[in-house]
This record gives sequence, C-alpha cells and structure tokens, in this order.
Amino acid sequence: MPARARIVVPCFNEARRLDAEAFVAFATAHPDVALLFVDDGSTDSTATMLNGLEARTTGITALLLTGHVGKAAAVRLGVLAAAQEGAEFVGFWDADLSTPLSAICEFVEMLSANPRLDIVMGARVKLLGRDVRRRLFRHYAGRVFATAASLALGLAVYDTQCGAKLFRVTEPTSAAFRTPFQSAWIFDVEILARYIAAVGQDDARSRICEIPLHTWTDVPGSKLRLRDGIRAAWDLAKIARAQTRASGAR
Repeated sequence: MPARARIVVPCFNEARRLDAEAFVAFATAHPDVALLFVDDGSTDSTATMLNGLEARTTGITALLLTGHVGKAAAVRLGVLAAAQEGAEFVGFWDADLSTPLSAICEFVEMLSANPRLDIVMGARVKLLGRDVRRRLFRHYAGRVFATAASLALGLAVYDTQCGAKLFRVTEPTSAAFRTPFQSAWIFDVEILARYIAAVGQDDARSRICEIPLHTWTDVPGSKLRLRDGIRAAWDLAKIARAQTRASGAR
C-alpha cells in the first residue's frame, strides 16, 4: 500500500549538513509518509549518503539526477515521480530542516480535515509562542518580496518562499508541475500562479491555506546570492504580466 503522503527533499552538496538521523527517525516513526530525496547532481558525497539512507528504511528513496539542473527542476522532477506512486498528498521540504519534519503531520492533518483544500504552505510568522528565528535583513527583504508576490498573484499570500509545502494530488495541482518552471529561484510563486490560472482566483483563495509555523530556523549555508535576488525580481515581473494577461482573458 503506497504511503499517504510523499515528501520531496531536493539536495545539492548537502553531505556536511544533512541530518541523516532525523530523517531516518521520522520515516521510521511515520510509515504513512515517504521521503523522496532528489540529488541534484551533487559534487560531494551527497549521493552516497542518500543511497545509505535508502538502505536503512523503506520510508526513504533516492532519485539521483545525472547533472545539476537547479532546485526548481529538481523539485518538479521529484514531485512528478512522487505523484506517480499513488500518494494522496505530495509536497516538498528543505533539506536543511529549517522547518522541522514534525510539521509534515500538521500539514497532512489540515488537508485530511478539509477536503476542499488543495494546498497547505508553511508561513514564517513571528508570533508570541512561536520560535521563528530569521536574520533581520532576510526578514525585511522577505516581507518586501512577499508583498510584491502578493500583488503579482492578486492573492493575499503572506509567505510564498517558505520551503515547506504540501499538495493534494488533483488535476489543478498536478498541472502546476507538468511543464518546466521558467524561474530558478521563485518557482514557488510560479506554482501558485499556475494553480490560480487553473482554478481562478476566487477558488484559489478558499483552496490554499497558510499555516504559521511553530518553529523555523534560518540555517546558515543558503545558496541565494544578490544576483539571484535581482533575477528573482525580474522573474516576478514576468509572472505578474502573465497573471494580468490571464485575468484579462477570463
């Protein structure tokens, strides 16, 4: 019987910071959730480590790409592969565990309890009683980008870029991953834009849910650079134009 949920974990040169024991412990304790690691052509020993994890538990599998295609493509290929296994829910999670694996259970419960929901996303909101640790610059830069993304999508989304998302496997969510993404860094926004184009903004508002995370930690080692931020702004402008054309066509 296939796992109810399959989570894609994209990896590129993660051998030094991948918490292997945390992943094995979670997969062992939650047989209804399978983990699919996608090695994005790593040049270190990541692939060897993932093969070792796969050998330790049936809840972990590894997809080793022959070349470096980037996180966006690695996530897309992983989600497509996971969906073919017959899971009810498919998502992706950052390998650095900035969002703890325990949050996956909350996401699954949210989709299970609300049949109308198609997408559950983590939101990094600094609230009393929540432990969200983020560098000040990244926090404010993130708020500026989130506001721009919200305007581009025509949807009041708080945090498009959190690397913790879970999707119900439906035609509209599957369509969001069917073709390659145009953006390397803000493919999360592109996923939402494609979903909105499929169901319309009114339905999207009631079918997407953001969950404020109880814990999130800004783990050192981000591969995002200034030039990537500039490219992300350009990509967001293209997505906004596409959304405007789509709205005019409806």
